[in-house]
Amino acid sequence: MNKGEFVEALADRLDVSRAQADRALSTVLDIVAERMAAGEKVAFTGFGSFEVSERAERTGRNPQTGATIKIAATRVPKFTPGATLKGAVNGK
Repeated sequence: MNKGEFVEALADRLDVSRAQADRALSTVLDIVAERMAAGEKVAFTGFGSFEVSERAERTGRNPQTGATIKIAATRVPKFTPGATLKGAVNGK
């Protein structure tokens, strides 16, 4: 399912226009991204939580030359599914 299909399903379930559903989804995603960028954890009980994880600097190899390179430290988004979502996926 892509964003367009999701917006259409959301519009059908909420009985609103596609434009309203698209605006609502975009707003939710923007808020999640803003909070994560600020280092906050965003949790939806039963569904899961989004948070930022720190990845330390590490040493790697260039696959073309075999030369050792340093890979910079970075922050990465992380999603942890909740129990209700896990149950739904596993048919429970």
